[in-house]
Amino acid sequence: MKHSLTKILLILILISCLFSCNVVKRVGENEHLLTAATVTVNDKKNNKEEINGLLYQVPNSKAFGIPLRLHIYNLARPNRDSLFEQWLDRKPKRRERLVGRYSQKQLDRMKESALGFNSWLRKTGEAPVIVDSIKADKSKRNLERYFFLNGWFDREVDYNITHLENNRATINYEIKTGEPYLLDSISQTISSPVIDSLFRKSKAESFVKLNEQFRQESFDKERNRLTRNFRNSGVYHFSQDYIGFVFDTILETEHKVNVEMVIPDRIIRNEDSTGTVPFQIYKIKEVNIVTDDAFEKRGQPFKDSISFENYNLYSYDKMRYKPKAITDAVFINKGEIFRDLDRTYSYRYLNELQTFKYPSIDYVVNEEDTTLTANISLSPRKKFGLGFEVNVSQSNIQSVGFAGSASLLARNVFRGAETLEVSFTGAIGASKDGSESDRQFFDINELGANLTLTIPRFFFPFNTEKIIPKYMSPSSRLSLGFTSQTNIGLDKQTVNGIISYNWFPSETVTNSIDLFNVQYVRNLNPGNYFGVYQNSFNRLENIALDVYNTPPEFIETDTNGNENLIQSSADEFIAVVLGDSAFEASNPSDYQTVNNIKERKDRLTEDNLIFASNFSYTKDKRENVFDEDFSIFRFKLEVAGNLLANASRLLGLKENSDGRFEIFNVAYSQYAKTEFDYIKHWDLGKKNVLAMRSFFGIAIPYGNSTSIPFAKSFFAGGANDNRAWTAYNLGPGSSDSNDEFNEANMKIALSLEYRYNLFGNLNGAFFVDSGNIWNVFDDVEDDSATFDNFGSLRDIAVGAGFGLRYDFGFFVLRGDIGFRAYDPSFGDENRWFNEFNFNHAVYNIGINYPF
Repeated sequence: MKHSLTKILLILILISCLFSCNVVKRVGENEHLLTAATVTVNDKKNNKEEINGLLYQVPNSKAFGIPLRLHIYNLARPNRDSLFEQWLDRKPKRRERLVGRYSQKQLDRMKESALGFNSWLRKTGEAPVIVDSIKADKSKRNLERYFFLNGWFDREVDYNITHLENNRATINYEIKTGEPYLLDSISQTISSPVIDSLFRKSKAESFVKLNEQFRQESFDKERNRLTRNFRNSGVYHFSQDYIGFVFDTILETEHKVNVEMVIPDRIIRNEDSTGTVPFQIYKIKEVNIVTDDAFEKRGQPFKDSISFENYNLYSYDKMRYKPKAITDAVFINKGEIFRDLDRTYSYRYLNELQTFKYPSIDYVVNEEDTTLTANISLSPRKKFGLGFEVNVSQSNIQSVGFAGSASLLARNVFRGAETLEVSFTGAIGASKDGSESDRQFFDINELGANLTLTIPRFFFPFNTEKIIPKYMSPSSRLSLGFTSQTNIGLDKQTVNGIISYNWFPSETVTNSIDLFNVQYVRNLNPGNYFGVYQNSFNRLENIALDVYNTPPEFIETDTNGNENLIQSSADEFIAVVLGDSAFEASNPSDYQTVNNIKERKDRLTEDNLIFASNFSYTKDKRENVFDEDFSIFRFKLEVAGNLLANASRLLGLKENSDGRFEIFNVAYSQYAKTEFDYIKHWDLGKKNVLAMRSFFGIAIPYGNSTSIPFAKSFFAGGANDNRAWTAYNLGPGSSDSNDEFNEANMKIALSLEYRYNLFGNLNGAFFVDSGNIWNVFDDVEDDSATFDNFGSLRDIAVGAGFGLRYDFGFFVLRGDIGFRAYDPSFGDENRWFNEFNFNHAVYNIGINYPF
């Protein structure tokens, strides 16, 4: 391990030395490569991205302290085009001979090929940043403007260029800010009484406050605030251009600023004159909705029209929609004042219907009575839509798999803008045991179907408008699905049904409730358990052959003379061992191992009936897909089995031999499960991002259950979790991870990742992942796998590593290499860096970032 790190360090030092000698290869004789650009504010170095972003020239980007893109650029040959032409003409008849042998067209292609790699080097690389005094002056002006707009009116900005050896130079910008100016008085001159009244009602919310430092940003925010407030209060003609600020620095010695806000009357421009009138509040006179707008139909008479709850609906053909389905999506109401917010809400809700494309909302001004007529034009999407998807996958039990899906989407199925989707899925794959001579190669297959109805409102017996207003975009989803997996171990059939509701209380918050989430899982081939979970069988076989005095009827001899435990007799052997009290007393550890194997088998082969309800809350402060300074918080609470438990008691159902109630001969699950997930990104500037994720989840069985269904348990490891372990291979606790699918009912995960740009669309990352899973409050008795107290936190595994990501724009292809820094499975031995090397590294491939 130490030798490997030493070699890597020596290689990096050697590369750095070789590159540093070549860094000024493309720098002219009288030019200087910019190697550092610093900003000092009042004699203190300032590294804020906000300040450095004002500089026109910064040194070439670096990766690991090396200007990698500059070196790539230097590999390209300048004037490669003319060099190729010189090569052609170096010998008198070379050009003619090549044209005669190939053709001029092929010769041109040869030239393009020769120039192609050279062009790629220049485009991928980064030209050397040459010190330019003109650009330095522009940077100086940027800095002067920045500090002036932030209240330092007496600032002094200068710079000096230091020329170094070997055509290198540095620039240092020196800033003396002086005393900042404070707001001494704030006054207003507002011409229109309506505007003056609205301003005074919200004056306390102003961003411009007395005795605070002058900052232009505060005035910009105040201008936006007032404009938004006025336009949401009926002032249709108002725009932020009407708001002006006059600054008076007469008290310069005291560094004070007097501010006057000026809002004149509305300006009306005619063909030959300009006048002013006071601003007025406008109300909505009519709301007209065209439900089947199309360019070729405009100007034709409407064939159908309906007046519904103060809305006028028109159609060029027969009306295809229930009026309420449309009007529920419109927030502009007759008789109410004009509000920009109503138009925004209407746009959002109409788009979420997925029934119309490019909705248009326009207002016609009626000056005679200060009213507006709202005209809404809707262009229907196609009634039906088809979708297809194909993917290739690989897992720890599947060598290769091919899956495909097809879906049919039907819009407006019940004339209420509902969307019905029918989808079918199919998959075939080759298991890692499929290469055996007695098995077919594609020995895994899966078929499934799903029916989903989305309703753009709450599908509920009573009105929920007062609890969840329609501006929160409420919707309902009813789903029914079936899947069948065959020839994959235990073989399963799953039926699920969901009734869920979604709404958005604000732009950042999403709420979701699954009122009913029912899942039935039936195992078709439980007798093949030990054929699938070979590690469990191997441990059982070792006890049978090496520890326990196993009866001969459980043992067979193969053609090589080796004794083996008969797989089909494994259950009978387990029963014999667990009924042997003498063996329990003499070999408690092996007895416990056999008991653990039985408990795990019983749990993974039992049929499941899950009747759950859950609530999810998500607060996502990300403003757009390019935002890298945000946080996301998710919370989920799920409870299952309570309704069935009460029904079982009321109906007087009998308990089975395990003391559990059954519905349709299946013991239903009863548990409470909660999850907390927090993600935070910090934008460090220059495409450097620090990302953090923390996760905690716990599922507690009670009542009719002593354990959590496999489908609802937690696992650790994998490309989006602790990347030093493969999925399902970590934990629980400090156990030795011998099972194929390690899972438990409690999980802690923490990850920290530093992301940086190498060049172009290629990015790199360093990461540290930690966490584990444990059993708690269930029927697992293995001390190494259970969470007993805070001392169990010593079993948190730690992985570290690095990765590369290539951004294709619409997705990111990610590759990570994880190393086990702290492995709790080593028990009482030293757990640090035992397998921290490439021989034990885990290689992950994923799509998009892990968090």
